[in-house]
Amino acid sequence: MDSETLYMTMLFDFYGELLTEKQREYYDLYHNEDFSLAEIAEKAGISRQGVYDIVTRAEKSLLSIEEKTGLIHRWSETREKLHLSQQQGERVPICACEYFHLG
Repeated sequence: MDSETLYMTMLFDFYGELLTEKQREYYDLYHNEDFSLAEIAEKAGISRQGVYDIVTRAEKSLLSIEEKTGLIHRWSETREKLHLSQQQGERVPICACEYFHLG
């Protein structure tokens, strides 16, 4: 998974519930399920341009929310610090390892 795909997935995981139902559905299909715009349009019974507009609006909303809150940025920084601590032999609580997906 490339870093852009990972970031778009993280945006959805952190903030997806703030989108409209349609935005959530189309964004998930496009970014997480790897559907094409044409496939989503066919399934939804709307134009490809309509799907594109909804997905683009959802992306802009999620990026704006992250810009304002910085949750993903702070989560990533904390994860990296914990990972470094773990590599240096420091004890990291199991709950932190699970939450931050550390091995």
